[in-house]
Amino acid sequence: MAVLLLGEVNDGELSVDATAKAVSAAKSLGDVTVLCAGASAAAAGEAAAKIDGVAKVLVAEDPSLSHRLAEPTAALIVSLAGDYSHIVAPATTDAKNVMPRVAALLDVMVISDVSGVVDADTFERPIYAGNAIQTVKSKDEKKVITFRTSTFDAAGEGGSASVETVAMSDAPALSSWIEDKVAESDRPELTSAKIVVSGGRGVGSEEDFKVIEALADKLGAAVGASRAAVDSGFAPNDWQVGQTGKVVAPDLYIACGISGAIQHLAGMKDSKIIVAINKDEEAPIFQVADYGLVADLFDAVPALTEKL
Repeated sequence: MAVLLLGEVNDGELSVDATAKAVSAAKSLGDVTVLCAGASAAAAGEAAAKIDGVAKVLVAEDPSLSHRLAEPTAALIVSLAGDYSHIVAPATTDAKNVMPRVAALLDVMVISDVSGVVDADTFERPIYAGNAIQTVKSKDEKKVITFRTSTFDAAGEGGSASVETVAMSDAPALSSWIEDKVAESDRPELTSAKIVVSGGRGVGSEEDFKVIEALADKLGAAVGASRAAVDSGFAPNDWQVGQTGKVVAPDLYIACGISGAIQHLAGMKDSKIIVAINKDEEAPIFQVADYGLVADLFDAVPALTEKL
């Protein structure tokens, strides 16, 4: 068996963390070939070749593959699919856009957010906001899978895979790029950060969220937010952690003013150490926290920031 893995390429650069975690998940299924696609992808291909466990790298460069458009990327993957039993990707925003299209074009199911590989046909995935694990067995000739990277360790470096260039097939003219609106930040990317400081409804306002940001900056951490905080306008959408936001598994997760609704826990309960600060001692977040502090966050968080 052989595996085709869609590498996470943004602006010509490989997201090594997400791709390496997907390689770690996929290598038990067979020899892993990583596809790096974009208007510029040669540098990403070289980075992918260094990941331990990668057998081969395919680089596809074409203007139609720029700006992360899903339709031409899906068409490219389908044109290469004949030699592979499994077509996989990390469960990132881009892959969640591309892989269902690949599955539809191949007339197979897509198995999303896989957290465990049982065998070549059988996989585990979380359901009910992570409160149950579903075991899925597929009889499809080709398996289309996205891996929840927070549950896998990244494959190391030291690989020396060969790199080949592949040509783009005829791109379907189904979509066109108009513009990107990208939030820029000096902080770590939320899904790959080692430390995350999150605020919830208890923060109270967008202005008061600066207390959370100050602690995050002191720790060199990413900033997260609960859906309640995002819906209230305290924080931007791309900070949202939870079932309908981003799934994170940092070494340290600090939850400030977050009650711990089941939908939020689904996005962060795999964190190695969870610290909760909340003035409500009955808050559900304390049931999953390794360390809990019953206190007003506006007293505790600035004091913690000052001590650090």
